[in-house]
Amino acid sequence: MKQYKAENEKNLTISDIARELGVSKTTVSRAISGKGRIGEATRKRVREYIEVHNYRPNVIAKSLAQSKTFNIGVVLPSDTKQTEIPFFQSCLMGICDVAAGFEYDVVVITATENDIKLIERLIRNHKVDGIVLTRPTVNDMAIAYLKQTGIPFVIIGSVEDESIIQIDNHHIGGCCELTSVLLKLGYENIAFLSGSKYHIVNNNRYKGFKQAFDEQEKDIDERLVFLDFISYVQIDRAVELIMQQKPECIVCSDDVICSRLLIKLNELGYSVPKDIKVASFYDSIHLANYNPPITSLKIDIRALGIQAGKVLISLINGGEVSHQTLLDYEIVLKKSTM
Repeated sequence: MKQYKAENEKNLTISDIARELGVSKTTVSRAISGKGRIGEATRKRVREYIEVHNYRPNVIAKSLAQSKTFNIGVVLPSDTKQTEIPFFQSCLMGICDVAAGFEYDVVVITATENDIKLIERLIRNHKVDGIVLTRPTVNDMAIAYLKQTGIPFVIIGSVEDESIIQIDNHHIGGCCELTSVLLKLGYENIAFLSGSKYHIVNNNRYKGFKQAFDEQEKDIDERLVFLDFISYVQIDRAVELIMQQKPECIVCSDDVICSRLLIKLNELGYSVPKDIKVASFYDSIHLANYNPPITSLKIDIRALGIQAGKVLISLINGGEVSHQTLLDYEIVLKKSTM
């Protein structure tokens, strides 16, 4: 391979490379991008030169040439509770890992169910090439707006609209399987305690819970179903009402609710698993140090972000992607249901 003297590497431009090699700037651009007709020998010669000189295309020039910003936006819910931060942080880290590998930067903004002004501004000012939504809701304004603009976007979660690219865990299947295990262990009077009905993930987890009863031809005691309980005051009251019905087991839609449930059960003088069995449809650090350990559905949150990042960048670049990707889960049986 011909060796070239590395001079002014930091200021090297396509014009410099073209002049040094005696070719046109168009030829250099085609060799770098891999697009357009160019002889293999010339392509190799250009790439050897830029490798030796550690040439990196100017980001602004690259953006103009390809009509891209090389930014992707990640929308986090601005009403996130402190207990929910680890979930969104793990998602974001997965997205950032992928973006860096494709030489994209990540722009993080927030939105609520009824306020998407920051998303609108981001799109209107052409700041990003695509968007990742991290928590879809029922009648989601952000989804409706992004569909209208035509910008590539994916959601971390599930919706019924099959035209939307979705990355999620198999919540219905996982929650169905875990509930089935509990039923097979002999626990028939099972209570269900869930968070906001506007969060689709909670609705899907309840669907999985119901599906397990249907498949085993058993009836749910509706007195033991508590949906749309958000505040600690509401959860505490729900626990009191649930325990009046003397259930054998309580299943929570997520670990934040489960953590509050465990505190309230302790205040009421109930022992887990002696007096009541407990399971959660989501396992994270909130339940990590509880004794006895809590039976739960384990999912890889970082993997959600990684997959969402890969799919979005593929979509931006015109690749074909599946409308829905469901990542796997693991059922972890622990002492709380033994």
